[in-house]
Amino acid sequence: MPKGLKFIVWGILGILIAFGAWLSVVFSHYTVPILMYHYVNDEEPSRSRLGVSPATFKRQMRFLSEHKYNVIPLEELAELIRNKRKIPPKTAAVTFDDGYLDNYTQAYPILKKYNIPATIFVVINRIGKHMGNDDYMSWAQIKELSESGLITIGSHSMNHPNLSEIKSEEEMESEILESKNILEESLGRKVDLFSYPFGGINHLARSIVMSAGYKAAVGTNFPKGYPNDDIYALKRLRISETSRNMFVFGIVVSGHYTFIKENRDDD
Repeated sequence: MPKGLKFIVWGILGILIAFGAWLSVVFSHYTVPILMYHYVNDEEPSRSRLGVSPATFKRQMRFLSEHKYNVIPLEELAELIRNKRKIPPKTAAVTFDDGYLDNYTQAYPILKKYNIPATIFVVINRIGKHMGNDDYMSWAQIKELSESGLITIGSHSMNHPNLSEIKSEEEMESEILESKNILEESLGRKVDLFSYPFGGINHLARSIVMSAGYKAAVGTNFPKGYPNDDIYALKRLRISETSRNMFVFGIVVSGHYTFIKENRDDD
């Protein structure tokens, strides 16, 4: 074999071995994918990375259904983690932040079609309002969803501040506890789930969420290496129109994407 060709062959073998070792590491790290949506409409995907079109959302939910994903309510997943129970393969959870009107008009019919449970986290002082480009669900719509048997309503605070930047314990308690009390009184049922606004969390916020009586909480902006089994800081994956390709979406919901995301150079 010519010397130059031998060099190329050994180079390719080295790359394949390195790639195989990397895959081995990736597949050894599994985190149940908790999907985080915001808007489901045709306008937002062109403005930000917080939206998916209804067509994309439908394809994604159909993907989960056709590929036999075990999509369970977030509180059920938290209970499995809390009790250190074995979690079935291909388990996932679906969540929405902020309580936009299109969660009711666009996402809910699709979730019903595929019988996929979801949790919607609402901001109390935005309910029923029009703010900027955004319309939010009314109390009547939120109550209908809460009574559907498919949708769980959780708290996303009173006003959507970044809790990690609040210095006053009293103010933080108001955002976390008062929102829970108002939701429970208005919906006539327990509210056990909390979503940290902007994904931000610190020790005080986590402590108040626990003492307020929530059973679990979710966020996004955790330090690299933060544990995957803290039920008061469950990691989520932001879903946007960049996942409209089902091959990409399949990677995201594989259970290994959290590890990949946390270890990217640009993350």
